Amino acid sequence: MRDNSGIPRNRLIGILTAALLFLGACTQKLEAPAPVAKSAPPSPSSSPPVVEEKSVQLGQADAAKAAQSSPASSMAGEFRHKLESGRLGSASLHGYPYAPPPHYPHPRFIPPGTDRFPDKEPSSVLSAAEHPVSTFSVDVDTASYAFVRRSLTGGTLPPREAVRVEEMVNYFPYSYPAPQDRTQPFRVTTTVMPSPWSADNQLLHIAIRGYDIARAERPRANVVLLIDTSGSMQPNDRLPLLQQGFRLFVQQLRDDDRVAIVTYAGEARTALEPTVGRDKHKIVETIDNLRAGGSTAGGEGMQRAYALAERHFDKQAVNRVILATDGDFNVGITDPKELERFIVGKRKTGIYLSIFGVGVGNLNDALMQRLAQAGNGNAAHIDSLLEARKAMSEELSSTLFPIADDVKVQVEFNPALVSEYRLIGYETRMLRREDFKDDKIDAGDIGAGHTVTAIYEITPAGAKQRRVDPLRYQTERDRAAAPTGAGNDELAFVKLRYKLPREATSLLIEQPVRAGAALAKLDQAPAEQRFAAAVAAFAQRLRAESAVDGFSYAGIAALAIAARGADPEGYRAEFVRLVRMAETLGSVAQR
Repeated sequence: MRDNSGIPRNRLIGILTAALLFLGACTQKLEAPAPVAKSAPPSPSSSPPVVEEKSVQLGQADAAKAAQSSPASSMAGEFRHKLESGRLGSASLHGYPYAPPPHYPHPRFIPPGTDRFPDKEPSSVLSAAEHPVSTFSVDVDTASYAFVRRSLTGGTLPPREAVRVEEMVNYFPYSYPAPQDRTQPFRVTTTVMPSPWSADNQLLHIAIRGYDIARAERPRANVVLLIDTSGSMQPNDRLPLLQQGFRLFVQQLRDDDRVAIVTYAGEARTALEPTVGRDKHKIVETIDNLRAGGSTAGGEGMQRAYALAERHFDKQAVNRVILATDGDFNVGITDPKELERFIVGKRKTGIYLSIFGVGVGNLNDALMQRLAQAGNGNAAHIDSLLEARKAMSEELSSTLFPIADDVKVQVEFNPALVSEYRLIGYETRMLRREDFKDDKIDAGDIGAGHTVTAIYEITPAGAKQRRVDPLRYQTERDRAAAPTGAGNDELAFVKLRYKLPREATSLLIEQPVRAGAALAKLDQAPAEQRFAAAVAAFAQRLRAESAVDGFSYAGIAALAIAARGADPEGYRAEFVRLVRMAETLGSVAQR
């Protein structure tokens, strides 16, 4: 049968089909790879993926005729031949820095909103007369800030559960007073200043700074890189970004450091046996040759990485596994509690765990947080090459080399001077009062040169506005009797416990907070403390917390600008831009 053009129908169908194949292949040049979900590995006998057009099917004879007679189909064949032979430039396909393997599967689209975060309600306001003691573990993670930044720069407000106040605040470097020597590896500084969002309240700002270690003085590093190479790691913001970051990591290695590499997809394998840091070319070459594809045997990869670290354990070195993943384990050990128990057991042998998370769409931040805490390590989210430089190169010492383990903070408030208080953030790090002295209770570690910030909002005794009503049958006056002796001018008493690396017994630092040292005006506070308060306010506003309802984004930006201080890397200027972005998004979008 012929149509009005005089072309045989079978031949016309062949031409149209070939043209569709050609156009479909060409569009790969323009489309960025979409996020993908984990999928089961292909069976050994499975054939390479082929393009299927369900609306038109050709018999073999018709397809042969079309191939012989159609210029379009010959162009499609030539394109396919170049693709399979590797002659087509990889940048034109995915923008990767390396050529993809034959039949590289196209990432499957993952709908938004499948990221998983630990969701804890904000800490409540407590009466100092009824609950005078607050105890928590320190937190040096920064993953939340990078994810929030990625969301805002992408034009969306982040999910409230993705915003962790302490990680937002602790993302920034602060010039807090440093300890003088290693005999006491921390220096604690306290500041009491007016709250910028509540006229009746004050902020108790607690700054902790760890002792820094010069590069020449630091111990050797014995590191196993555990890298997720499953199918979901294909997009440019995942494995290719990590490869760039690990190149920067390798450049910071000393000659006597050792690095091994374990990868996992459908199964785990050792990509590089322990290699000395002086052989940087071999390490980088292994990193560059990694490819993504298959399911996610993360549990098996974890077991292999720790087994490798144990076989080559170095008593004189820092032994650590660094996991790089989007956080989804779907083969092998998948139960989070079982993974935690496994990591805790290895931590007790002296092998710690740090985690670099990547990607959005199927990011399992909740699991990564749990595993990093269990492994006495930190968790960071790598959303750009600049963040990779910060987390994997510039802050390598604070990531790899702990100066103290199980660092806990306990604050006792004087109910004669403080009626109420609340800890801003640290919801996932709260401890019981009795946990503070129990050296068997795990807490966070702090790396060389790290700073940690904690902020309490306190309501002075006698303030007109209180959020907790007094008790009916007990008088707070009895509970809030002024302490006798030297403590009657103290707002609070701060205690910090820590263990030196490889030690089982904790040491104690104590420091009173004097009422007379409270600042009358906010602008009298140091710039570091005021900037930290601005970040805490921003995080609370993103979480839609009622405490900052009256403090606008414009007010937060003004506070941050006035407290910018020295900003050599531009982190604080970037923060102000994020505040402006959130203000704009809030005015045009409904949450």
